[in-house]
Amino acid sequence: MTLHSKEFTSLCPVTSQADFGEITISYSPDRHLIETKSLKMYLASYRNEKLFNEQTVNTILDDLVGVLNPKSICIHGVFSQRGGIQLTVKACYPDS
Repeated sequence: MTLHSKEFTSLCPVTSQADFGEITISYSPDRHLIETKSLKMYLASYRNEKLFNEQTVNTILDDLVGVLNPKSICIHGVFSQRGGIQLTVKACYPDS
């Protein structure tokens, strides 16, 4: 199962400026599924969070593993260019 959000926003912890990105969640469920409206609200809660992009992706992974206990899951974040550098972050469970 794959879910994709093109409108992810969080805040840079250094400058407090908005960081924009796309988050893709690919997972193999076990007993629990992600309810899309709840996921939308969860991702929107990052709008006022000051986290580095790497922290954001790892926190989303940790939260979803804790709630869903999936067979496997990968969070892929593609963040908008800032300072001439575009960042892509991927975190998976179990580690791959």
